[in-house]
Amino acid sequence: MAKILLTGATGYIGKRLLPLLLNKGHSVVCLVRDQRRFDFDNLTGQALENLDIIECDLSRPATLEKLPLSIDAAYYMVHSLDTKDKGFGELENQTAENFIRYADKSNARQIIYLSGIANDQNLSEHLSSRQNVEVILSSRDIPVTVLRAAIIIGSGSASFEIIRDLVEKLPVMIAPKWLHTKCQPIAIRNVLEYLHQVLLNARTFGKTFDIGGPDILSYKEMLLGYAKVRGLRRWIISVPVLSPRLSSLWLYFVTSTSYMLARNLVDSMKNEVICQNANIRDISPTDLITYREALQLAFVKINQNDIISSWKDALYNKNLNQNFLNHSEVPVHGCLLDKRAYQFSRDPESVLQNIWEIGGDRGWYYGNFLWKIRGYLDKLAGGVGLRRGRRSPVDLKPGDALDFWRVLIADKINKRLLLYAEMKLPGEAWLEFKIKKKGNTHILLQNATFRPLGLWGRIYWYGVLPFHGFIFRGMARKLIEYKGQ
Repeated sequence: MAKILLTGATGYIGKRLLPLLLNKGHSVVCLVRDQRRFDFDNLTGQALENLDIIECDLSRPATLEKLPLSIDAAYYMVHSLDTKDKGFGELENQTAENFIRYADKSNARQIIYLSGIANDQNLSEHLSSRQNVEVILSSRDIPVTVLRAAIIIGSGSASFEIIRDLVEKLPVMIAPKWLHTKCQPIAIRNVLEYLHQVLLNARTFGKTFDIGGPDILSYKEMLLGYAKVRGLRRWIISVPVLSPRLSSLWLYFVTSTSYMLARNLVDSMKNEVICQNANIRDISPTDLITYREALQLAFVKINQNDIISSWKDALYNKNLNQNFLNHSEVPVHGCLLDKRAYQFSRDPESVLQNIWEIGGDRGWYYGNFLWKIRGYLDKLAGGVGLRRGRRSPVDLKPGDALDFWRVLIADKINKRLLLYAEMKLPGEAWLEFKIKKKGNTHILLQNATFRPLGLWGRIYWYGVLPFHGFIFRGMARKLIEYKGQ
């Protein structure tokens, strides 16, 4: 078996590829920025014995000295599609150059890169950046295998969630003309199969392959196909007058996507993403999953609460970086507080489960219409709003997105949940839930902490204080009283 370096191990694809590689008996070294974000829950026994985790940052070349030189192959799974930096192409180029300098010193016999189909002449900035990374990775002697994918459909994928938002929420859609652009969606299962089957396969060395599913569809056909699977009647009217900016805003306000992601997606939707070089089928005759089947498989995972990874795990708040878990220490000085403590006698595990199911479709137990208004205001201010929801309705892990919060600590053993605000604020905010034992009863502790940024931060806090008075009080009481439906 081979020794593999996996970058992007905490990303949407990386989280799913890792257990596949370990189950095949490979030894895997994961490159991560923050080891605390790494999820071990799905890994046991022999798999853990074959796993190493190393903290590195591809934008900081000195940290790459920690990586082993004795590897057989490397997966390069690093993308910056949703970055707030306007020059995300420069960032992608820099990280690729740092990576290839490291790889050139190693014993690697292959680099595998998942890119995007780029067969048009006038490519979007996003697709051009992917193509530039291909060139950088191929600039040394190590053979590179490039898999260029179209839209990826699977539970938690950005494309699936955007389609889901649009179709579920809008019976009638006034949509831009890019809805007629053709693409070739591919199921996440097929992507993972290809990624593994090209591993150390000499027939793929130094080659580029387009990968897609069996269906070639317009975006309009994909939306209507989703509606058919869900048994919904939907009408779509396309108009030629929506500019890329208006189209981006349309996606941003209707779906759970961030504005930057919406903008980059809209820019790319002018390009047809259809396989032209499909020679991968000669090397890896995978049974391709249709678009309809991919949707049905995604809903199986959703219904089983078994979503391994989600695009929503990406970070948005400018106050956060990839080491955001450093915010797990709630500050004490210079902060404004709303503290609640309620004693209860019912089973603490049932109250804890209520806490663990907060947000998303369940809502915030009290004053949900006010939470929604706050979410709309956040969207108008350029924030993330409430539409991100949550990865799973019953499970939380550090790093998960939870509406406009980020999960910092999700410790069921010690009965503690700590959230950090990603909404637009003149300061920083934490929301903490803890359950403590007191004699024969228990106490629910609910603390909201706000560290204001200057005078505007204090004006904001005291402006919303009347709402906090009954929202936080009502939420704490409902968390104790709620007994399910």
